Amino acid sequence: MTDADGQKVSFDRYAGAALALPDTQPETLHELMAEFNRFMMVYRFGLAEMSTKVSILAEELSHRTAGNPIEHVSTRLKTPASLTAKAQRIDCPLTFDDLRERIRDIAGIRIVCSFASDVYTVAGMLTRQPDVTLVQTKDYIAEPKPNGYRSLHLIVEIPVFMSERVISVPVEVQLRTVAMDFWASLEHKIYYKHGQDIPAPLRAELMATAEDAARLDVRMERLHQQIHGPRH
Repeated sequence: MTDADGQKVSFDRYAGAALALPDTQPETLHELMAEFNRFMMVYRFGLAEMSTKVSILAEELSHRTAGNPIEHVSTRLKTPASLTAKAQRIDCPLTFDDLRERIRDIAGIRIVCSFASDVYTVAGMLTRQPDVTLVQTKDYIAEPKPNGYRSLHLIVEIPVFMSERVISVPVEVQLRTVAMDFWASLEHKIYYKHGQDIPAPLRAELMATAEDAARLDVRMERLHQQIHGPRH
């Protein structure tokens, strides 16, 4: 796509226009916003498809005698600011083509499960579906991040059927337990307040609380199995 001056529309021009820079003409702003909406549209559709799959799975599992291992689900699409920050971190040019090729977590869904074993069970149920292609796995439960973060991250591709073509859309699926989600949410708030300048004692405390949460996960799952037996 080109604008009135014959220049190729790129994401960095959209980002500048979104900030209402003084030299942005209304016509150019309209074109850039339309292009960005078209760019994001397929990710919204892919996220909707994945959300439907998870909703169906959760409803089916809720009728099992062992109970539904999915506690709650949330979705998100990256904002222009988030896309820009991610692109800069990985040295990705700010063009729609480059963003589409190199950033695979523009659409994301988070599935919070009861126990760690449920995380892998639900992940397996999703990735075994014939129209879900597993592209990448990052298991931060088996190998936590240095700050203590734990979660299972999957990049999957799911087909979206448009009027004239089928598009394979990447979606990031994050699966974690309630305890992992609790820790990650509060850790994010602490880092957001302090930025990256976190005092060493506070970083050590955050790591310790992550380990406490992991031990709590193990104890609660053991108690559940003692009372109810393993899930089937």
